[in-house]
Amino acid sequence: MATLSSPLRVCRGILKELRALRGPSYKESLAYGYVMDQYRKNKVTGERYCRAQQEALHASQTYLCLLASTRNHLALHNLYHGKGERSPEEVASLVGLRLPTQPGGKGWEK
Repeated sequence: MATLSSPLRVCRGILKELRALRGPSYKESLAYGYVMDQYRKNKVTGERYCRAQQEALHASQTYLCLLASTRNHLALHNLYHGKGERSPEEVASLVGLRLPTQPGGKGWEK
């Protein structure tokens, strides 16, 4: 998020992440109400330079980055997370090997 983007684009990005997280009922969430309230409160005024608006834009870009990174982390975690303990035969077959077998047995089993 090194580049500065418009506040409307950042707002849409945050709402997109909320929609991906909560589903179609994202408009009933408290986060949606808070984000929309903050964007309405920090509208552009007649001033040439508004420090509070720049701080709010930076905070919203940081929040968008957090939401997107969290969603990507969960997707990668679910994709590559281990499935638990596996048997030696299953691990060997994953890499294309077979475990050695004793021809004729060891002699003591029936």
